[in-house]
This record gives sequence, structure tokens and C-alpha cells, in this order.
Amino acid sequence: MSGPLRLTFVQSASRVDQLPESPAEVAFVGRSNVGKSSLVNALANRKQLARVSNTPGRTQLINMFEVDSARPDTATMVDLPGYGFAKAAKNITRDWPEMIEGYLLDRENLSMVFVLVDGVIGPTKLDEQMLDWLRYNGVPHTVVATKFDKVKSSKRATRKKELAAGCQLDQGDIVWVSASKGDGIDALRSLVRTWVG
Repeated sequence: MSGPLRLTFVQSASRVDQLPESPAEVAFVGRSNVGKSSLVNALANRKQLARVSNTPGRTQLINMFEVDSARPDTATMVDLPGYGFAKAAKNITRDWPEMIEGYLLDRENLSMVFVLVDGVIGPTKLDEQMLDWLRYNGVPHTVVATKFDKVKSSKRATRKKELAAGCQLDQGDIVWVSASKGDGIDALRSLVRTWVG
């Protein structure tokens, strides 16, 4: 199966125990303003599926989508709140670490976490902490470098090398994408289908 993912919004939740069970699930996590919602929309080739904002931190809940797969039962994809800088009320952002960690540790049948890292600025301290935490807890994950179109073509080889080193990975382990230009989107769709299929 190729082409855009068929995604259907299911529900939002503030805790993992509020979500319906899923036979197979992938999740997207990343720093606020890394472009998670834009990427979800690009995967589905739809503009308004996930809410996109110029204000970091607009995703304030766990957002679940049904995703097409080869399974007879319905697999799912989750968009998690961004970590780091966010213009949201303190009482909301205070609960985010617990919300995100609770989801990542307690969600049964979570098959892959896609960690989005800004391809222009590379992994921040928060990204490095997230990757260390995922490794420590044995959570399967793949790094996706966003905003590939904003990296000058003359700097791309160096940027790929630096970003991989910052994530403690080989260059071939990182998926580079551009939600606005479509670079790498088909490859990421294939990965999503692999993990939910």
C-alpha cells in the first residue's frame, strides 16, 4: 500500500488510561515547534487534520488517530504534546512530563516512537535527554529530522553528520523529512505502515 496514510481522528486525552486499546500503535514526540502537527498532516496529505500553529506548544493533549494498515483490526498513531518552550498555562505544562512519560512507559502495543528533531538546529539538550530516557527505558524509537528544506543544500552533508553525532546514531539511522516540500514523507509513511501493519 502506498500513497498518503488514511488517518481518522479518534480522541484527545490527558492520560494514557483514557485512550482506547490499540492492537498496534506508533507515536510522535518532539520539542515544541519542531513541526509534529505539520508532519502528521503531510503523512495524511491533509492540511487541517492536526492543528498547526505558529505558537509552540499548541498540542496540549495526547491526540490519537486511526491509521490504515494491513491489519483486520484498527491500528493507531498518536501525536504527543511538545516538550520544552511552550506558551501554555503553567498548570497545563506542569503535567506534560508525567503525561508523556506515563504514555511512553504504560502504553501496551506501542511499537515505535518517532522522535522529531529540528534538522536546522540539531538535537537540543531536551532532545538529548529524551533520547537518553528512551534508551534507558528500552523504548523502541527512530529519530526523524524535520525541516530538511530549510537546510542549505551546500550544508546538508555536514548537517547530517553533525545531527547523527548529536543523537549518538549512524547517519543511516535518521530519517530526514520536509513536511512542506514532501522530502522523505513516503519513506516515513512506509515506516509507519511497517510498525502498525
